[in-house]
Amino acid sequence: MTDRPDPTPDESRTDADESRTDADESRTDAEESRTDAGESRTDAEPGLVVEDDELDLGPEEDQRPDPAVADDDDEDPEPDDAFTDDEVEDVLGNGDDPVGPEEDEDEPEPAYEPRPAHQPGDVVIPAGAFPNEVDEPDHHAEPPAPPPQKPRRHWLRNTLLLLVALVGAAYVAGYFLTGTRMPANATIGGVDVSGKSPSAARTLVDRELSPNADREIELTHGKKDFQIAPKDAGLTLDVEGSVEAAGGRRSWDPRDMVALFAGEHATAPVLDVDDAALDSAIGTISESVDKDVVEPQITFPEGKPVARKPKAGLVVSKSDTAEAIRATYLVSDEPIAVPTVEVEPSVDAEALDEAMGTVAKTVVSGPVTLSVGAKDVELPVTAYAPALVIRVEENQLTPHIDAKKLAKPLTASTTGIGKKAVDATVRIQNGKPVVVPGKEGLGLQPKEMATKLVPALTKTGDARRVKIEAKVVQPLFTTKDAKALKITEKVGEFTTEFPYAEYRNINQGRAAELIDGTIIKPGETFSFNDVVGERTEANGFVNGTVINGGVFREELGGGVSQVATTMYNAAFFGGMDDVEHHPHAFYIDRYPVGREATVYFGSLDLRWKNPTKYGVLVRSYVDKSTPSSPGKMHVELWSTKVWDKIEAGKSERRNGRSPGTQYDDTDRCVPQGPVEGFDIDIYRTFFRDGKKVKTETDTAKYQAADRVVCGKKPKDD
Repeated sequence: MTDRPDPTPDESRTDADESRTDADESRTDAEESRTDAGESRTDAEPGLVVEDDELDLGPEEDQRPDPAVADDDDEDPEPDDAFTDDEVEDVLGNGDDPVGPEEDEDEPEPAYEPRPAHQPGDVVIPAGAFPNEVDEPDHHAEPPAPPPQKPRRHWLRNTLLLLVALVGAAYVAGYFLTGTRMPANATIGGVDVSGKSPSAARTLVDRELSPNADREIELTHGKKDFQIAPKDAGLTLDVEGSVEAAGGRRSWDPRDMVALFAGEHATAPVLDVDDAALDSAIGTISESVDKDVVEPQITFPEGKPVARKPKAGLVVSKSDTAEAIRATYLVSDEPIAVPTVEVEPSVDAEALDEAMGTVAKTVVSGPVTLSVGAKDVELPVTAYAPALVIRVEENQLTPHIDAKKLAKPLTASTTGIGKKAVDATVRIQNGKPVVVPGKEGLGLQPKEMATKLVPALTKTGDARRVKIEAKVVQPLFTTKDAKALKITEKVGEFTTEFPYAEYRNINQGRAAELIDGTIIKPGETFSFNDVVGERTEANGFVNGTVINGGVFREELGGGVSQVATTMYNAAFFGGMDDVEHHPHAFYIDRYPVGREATVYFGSLDLRWKNPTKYGVLVRSYVDKSTPSSPGKMHVELWSTKVWDKIEAGKSERRNGRSPGTQYDDTDRCVPQGPVEGFDIDIYRTFFRDGKKVKTETDTAKYQAADRVVCGKKPKDD
């Protein structure tokens, strides 16, 4: 045997390579054979194979080799939540194609052709050559699972969008449906307009309610009846507005849409209302119903305290009355009970009793010492008591001194201190106005005294002392002031007659005295209650017959309304502006119809304004009545004429009202005959240079005056 030398390493490697090549060729033939049978799978060496133009992602699932010959990496079971092949194909596309539009389902899929693990020109990179690189997945492994998807809620979004669209469409349709028909079960002032078109509803409402447009509205309070004409109260039916308010117009309000098919829908008629006219009509009722609250008060007519007890008042609730009238008009003829509110005094009887026992006794407990320089003068109680009153101020009883009322007794009691200043004035002498010059004085200032005296009155003993200085006292109204008023002629006058009654002579004479000589400057307003003051015994008035609550009563100051009526007519013909006047609750035939005025201190006043650039002087006096002759009340206004003449006119009486009968068993009862009620218009026409310049109209409304019988009502009446 011939020994063969050992092959060199290179030779050994060559032989091995040749043997491996033969083995590879055999394996390749076997793989091609398996591929033809649909069972083969391409084996590749571990590592990354990079081709020139594509990255092989591996065969489809149905082309995978038998699990028996699969690599170790393929032995892991497929996770339950892995994508299916179809889902992977949807995401990554088919084969090497990029993800794109879905191909036609009818187009046949291309057959899968396996390729060798390595082709000439392939670059083989050993696995692990780049430790920081992530190993590419084995082409034989399942595709990587995508991240878990959130639950799909597209169906919910689509459902909501559909619902919104349906609701929106229904809402718009509802808007267009409103205004084409009235709501279900709809009434307007009791008129059934259910389901009708707005046009038909307007016709029906107009036909049913308009005949009631002029029907008077009746109101009652106790035994008193009142009637208000809709025209006088400014009430008219708004047919168009009534139908619209009841649902006869288009609306975006869902409630209006639902109302077309369901529910009860009763609405009141819509009214056009002249609020000023309605308030005026209610004010006429208030004059007969209202009773003023009486606040407690303490006066000192003879230097001793006299108490006035508090008394609750009663007023018509104007807002409630207006609401009741609106609700009743057109739809009901039932009388309305006039809504009223009781008004309590701000200080009660208990506080009055306490004040009578304390403050009232102290303020008149003795004289007050006035220290004027080195001289002391005692001011006796009788000097300041007539000007002193304890009245309600800021909800408590407080002493107060009227400086005007103090002036005269103060001067009389301190004659040793200076002299009184005299105001200029204008007087009628020999039928002509004359300016009486004013004069300076020296003494105590009434206003200053009134201020300093009150604190001293609440003290006792030696503490009742006031230190004051005598000063030059200037007249409040100078001679220059009086001349500037240009009071030169009579511009208005009026006279009324009254039957004999001693209380009339006293009360009218006292009121005329207080008014006489009053000067109203340009732009100023005359107030009867301010000038005459409260009708009390201390002010010179006595008990007489007055109208209170629509019936005659005995009270202080009875007959003073005769003075107010005469003054009203003098101002009427003198061209003054009417600010406030109130006709009597019922007509009294001794007065000019429609041109008369009543007053009641604290509530009803007579006020007129001087609209000219000249002053107005009032002259008033009384011719007293006797058992055999009536008395006369005179009022004159002196100024400079602005109008040539002023004429009065009147309409026919209308809206007659019938009286009833009342029984009164109180000690204040005054028998009274019945008087018919009515309305009347009064005209005032102004002339200048022979031409009519303007005409004013005022309406007087008189309620019926019941027959009043003093005594209890008979059982069979």
